[in-house]
Amino acid sequence: MFDDCIIMAGGSGTRLWPASNSQRPKQFLPVSRGGSHTGDSLGGHTFFHAALERAVALIDRDRDGRVIIIAGERHVPFIIEACGLLHEALGDRLVLIPEPEAKNTAAAIALGITYVQRVSHGERTILVLTSDHSIQPLEVFKVNAIAAAAFVRQEQLVVFGIPPRSPATGYGYIETAERLSLPEDVGARAFRVASFREKPDRAAAEQFVAAGNFYWNSGMFAFSSGFMRLEFKRHAPDVIAPFTRLPVPEESAYKHTQGVRILTQWPGLPAVYAQVQAISFDYAIGEQCTQTVMVAADFAWLDVGSWDEYERLVGDTGSEVYQSGGNPCFVDADIPVALCGVEDLIVVVRSGNDGAPPSVLIAKRGETQRVKEIVEKIRAAGRTELL
Repeated sequence: MFDDCIIMAGGSGTRLWPASNSQRPKQFLPVSRGGSHTGDSLGGHTFFHAALERAVALIDRDRDGRVIIIAGERHVPFIIEACGLLHEALGDRLVLIPEPEAKNTAAAIALGITYVQRVSHGERTILVLTSDHSIQPLEVFKVNAIAAAAFVRQEQLVVFGIPPRSPATGYGYIETAERLSLPEDVGARAFRVASFREKPDRAAAEQFVAAGNFYWNSGMFAFSSGFMRLEFKRHAPDVIAPFTRLPVPEESAYKHTQGVRILTQWPGLPAVYAQVQAISFDYAIGEQCTQTVMVAADFAWLDVGSWDEYERLVGDTGSEVYQSGGNPCFVDADIPVALCGVEDLIVVVRSGNDGAPPSVLIAKRGETQRVKEIVEKIRAAGRTELL
């Protein structure tokens, strides 16, 4: 168990465009039961809600554990909605810190550990979670997290590695060295990290998978607060330095909404974000740290990076569809859709009823990775309001 948990809930949300966009990134999309990759932690809620449940299950109540959510200001309403769905009262344990602007994951984590340092006494163990992945079942993830906590107490940076299912080029990889020992009652596998590898080309990815000691980088981490502050000072001083000037937040700086403490006024935070470097935690710390352990995931993990993967995850979206001829297609639409004589299509429709510009995506199954090319074409055309 961990003293505190940081959930990174930012993102631009373009891979599942047009349902996901900068206003409502992927982590706030609904995940329904159905498909081949469902689980109890997903239910009919969102990716973010599932991440929130994971965090709540892993904080130490006896140590006044907190769940600290780092997100963009525009995403606050979605976060409040998800937090309101929790069935247990968390009191002051739920804290939302809106970022003045997006500055990548190193800044988000530096913000989280700075907050922990300002409001806590002594050393804290911290688990950093992503908010846009499918992870299940929760009980297996908890076992792996307990293993991670054992190494955190030994002043190690811990990462969670996913056994690769294919030579994917869309993920970073972790190269492992020797296996490390764990207590007999902790059912997990852990390895010393030899190196981090950036997203490879196809040939390199095939070599990694064939080697047998490479794992996908899940983007989740664990560490102690003091250890990580020192790692930032050692490897990324330009990232952490601006945060050291932030004061202890006054109680009047919080707004309380549906059980969430929203830190709306932290003096100096906008200036910090205007100055801090935009860089990922992997680049700033992960690749530089020499005390890094990887826990091999025994849980099922899916980074839903395309509409093909989203279809496999959710199955039926419940959209109102009328089809004549052809084979059933995947439809995610907020208005009725009729299909005649077509097959193997993925159809996504947003009518604009929520105030966003109306938009439609029609893609052949297996081709939805091309959405990123469409997004770039939209951006190049100057229609960024669609994103």
